[in-house]
Amino acid sequence: MSNPFHAGSGSGSSQQAAGIGMTSQRTRDRLVELLAQLSPLDPRVLDVMRQIPRHLFVEEALASRAYDNVSLPIGHGQTISQPLTVAQMTSALLQGPPLRRVLEIGTGSGYQTAVLAALVPEVVSIERIGALAAQARRVLRDLRVRNVALVVGDGSQGLPGKGPYDGILITAAAATLAPQLFEQLAEDGRLIAPVGSSEQALRRFTRTATGLHEERLGAAHFVPLRRGRG
Repeated sequence: MSNPFHAGSGSGSSQQAAGIGMTSQRTRDRLVELLAQLSPLDPRVLDVMRQIPRHLFVEEALASRAYDNVSLPIGHGQTISQPLTVAQMTSALLQGPPLRRVLEIGTGSGYQTAVLAALVPEVVSIERIGALAAQARRVLRDLRVRNVALVVGDGSQGLPGKGPYDGILITAAAATLAPQLFEQLAEDGRLIAPVGSSEQALRRFTRTATGLHEERLGAAHFVPLRRGRG
């Protein structure tokens, strides 16, 4: 698969996306090899994560840690999820009929958004903190990701005006999920979310003709899902 992520124009932008040293393609390859050893993952997700320059989604001072399997702070009390978590959530979302439109709740750095955009024709992403949304929009634009509609707002109730969605992916934890979220799922649509407060579990909900089917995918640790705009 050729690399669809090209940062801006000119040699400087291209070199920044490709990375050098601890942000090089070789480092990216090593991360993907590690992820494949840690968990059964969709090969399509691993191919995409091999291509995306994660170091562009973190602060420059943390770029050397961008390809460690760790979450990193991105400001405003938020984090970029560890790569294994991104890979597991995306793989879980892909299991089932093909996805045409996906809603991401919690854009954050935009890294998970970029992963989804490489796999799904249309991504709608909502972020409550305007400064994070602006930064994510700049990086996605520089990488020429054009199939994302990024909205600033409260995503706790979803975004019904652009639904229904074949998939919903929530990147922050809620003690309970709003019923409106499930109403925005198309039939056979999947919702992936960490659920819980002190103890969280990653769950997948599938909307069927007879109701919701719920699965527990494993333990999770996410920042809390907050209401309102930041």
